[in-house]
Amino acid sequence: MPEQDEEGYLVDPADWTEGWAEQAAVNQGISLADDHWFVIRFMRAQQQEHQVTPDARWVMRHLEQRRPGQGRKRLFELFPYGYVAQACRIAGMKRPRAWSTG
Repeated sequence: MPEQDEEGYLVDPADWTEGWAEQAAVNQGISLADDHWFVIRFMRAQQQEHQVTPDARWVMRHLEQRRPGQGRKRLFELFPYGYVAQACRIAGMKRPRAWSTG
C-alpha cells in the first residue's frame, strides 16, 4: 500500500496506480467514469512532465475539449468536494501548496 500523509495524499506520486485511484475514489464516494479518468490522466501527465500538480484552471481547459463551455461546471460535478480535496488525492498528487480553484 503506497504511503500517504496525514491528509490522505500520496507521499510519492510515483507510487500511484489506477487500482489505488479506484480505491481512493470509492473511499470518497466516487465511482470513476470516463470523464474522471480524462481528468486524472491529464493531471498525471502534466505532473510527470512539469513536476508540479496542475492548477485547476488547466484541468478546466482540458475538460473544455470534451465539454465545450462546461469545463468548470463539469470539474465540480466530477469532484463535488473540490479539486484539491478529491481530484488531487485520487490522481495521486502531493497536496498543492497553493492553487486556484478557477
